[in-house]
Amino acid sequence: MELILVRHGQPAWVTPDGKGRNDPGLTDLGHAQAKEAAARLADTEDLPGRGDVDRLYVSPAVRAQETAAPISEALRLPIETHEWLWELRNPDSWEGVPIEEIDQAFRSLNARSREEWWDGHEGGETLRDFHARVTTGLRSLLADLGVTPADEPGLWDVDGARPASDGSVDRVVAVAHGGTNSTIIAHLLGTAPEPWDWDRFSMGHASVALLVLTPMAGHHIWSLRSLGDAAHLAVDDRTS
Repeated sequence: MELILVRHGQPAWVTPDGKGRNDPGLTDLGHAQAKEAAARLADTEDLPGRGDVDRLYVSPAVRAQETAAPISEALRLPIETHEWLWELRNPDSWEGVPIEEIDQAFRSLNARSREEWWDGHEGGETLRDFHARVTTGLRSLLADLGVTPADEPGLWDVDGARPASDGSVDRVVAVAHGGTNSTIIAHLLGTAPEPWDWDRFSMGHASVALLVLTPMAGHHIWSLRSLGDAAHLAVDDRTS
């Protein structure tokens, strides 16, 4: 089984009058990035790994849905929206606040201790709750696909592994966010969770990561084969 993670295209975080948005759509460049990612995913010869995509899972956020739209069309797959794929939720009070104040809130977070980081921004989702939401949702989705943790940490079992021709799900695409994707990667690799996982496994806008289930020690491990792959984007069109 292969799990392909896509980060959404460039979002329009700031209104024309300099106010922040909590759930923005894409910029014009973001829409262009999404189309390039769709073309990449539809090209089974160019895409990392092998074969066609079986399922398309998407965050409910507008920027993720708009990124997934051309991917859905290119892959001829319906969008399956999952709430747990949503990015860390900012405080509701940030909607319409001058972007300089939001930038300052992030700068102040960087100076905090690890424990304070886990608390997140006042009024927003804590990093503890975010991590639990994403990893619980991930494990539930994988269990539905027949992939469950083995008794030994870091190892996974695959129930009824069958060739794709028998109807099994062999390749999955998930369109989500920098924080969500990095948390998924860290969890599947068995690394100790950190509240700043998005800086440990960084992905630019509309870039791709590939994880592959690999037989190991009588079970399987998740192998990270690519991270932040943006070969489908022109250098000048790559944003973070």
